[in-house]
Amino acid sequence: MNKQLMIFSTVMLFSLFCKGQDDWKLKQNKEGIEIYTKPLENSHLKGIKVKCALPVTLSQLVTVIMDVNTAAEWVYSTKSSTLLKKVSAAELYYYSEVSLPWPISNRDFIAHLKVTQDPHTKVVTIDGPVVSNYLPEKKDIVRVRSSYGKWVLTPQKNNVKIEYTLETDPGGSLPAWLVNLFVAKGPHETFKNLKVQLGKTEYKNVTLAYIKE
Repeated sequence: MNKQLMIFSTVMLFSLFCKGQDDWKLKQNKEGIEIYTKPLENSHLKGIKVKCALPVTLSQLVTVIMDVNTAAEWVYSTKSSTLLKKVSAAELYYYSEVSLPWPISNRDFIAHLKVTQDPHTKVVTIDGPVVSNYLPEKKDIVRVRSSYGKWVLTPQKNNVKIEYTLETDPGGSLPAWLVNLFVAKGPHETFKNLKVQLGKTEYKNVTLAYIKE
């Protein structure tokens, strides 16, 4: 590749990257919880981004997120959530079933959560792709085969800035009203519940050996 072509390719890639960054549109800003959406490529569904800041520690947030057996207490529409395998304190696999209104079939998924922290900025990232074939499918439940969630937790002076993104294809056909419900109400309710969950006694003074505050 000659120098001119390399420069042209770099500019094009940068332009595409910037365009992707600008696709997020603010859908709702309520109670300190900002919800953004963007169209997903080759899909009628939308990606979701949630931003907020909470007066907690990194360890508190990571502990709640990784405490997957209690996810039904705060994650919107979660019927059940069960730890399948704990690889380490910072990595696990879990199963979850999502309740949907009749006559629509419930969805389920297996997610792989992994926590990493930048040693310099102390920013924590939790990646959560689905692993669809980890368990056999269940009768009358639609398996989610394409989904990727990501938490980015940035420590600030008096709080932690949270940015959560989710791009998922729930499989099958869903009515527009239900899709819209999960785009706005779902994230808002989840993060409202997260605030309550973080205030519970078992999470208040928690520390994690692998997380630097």
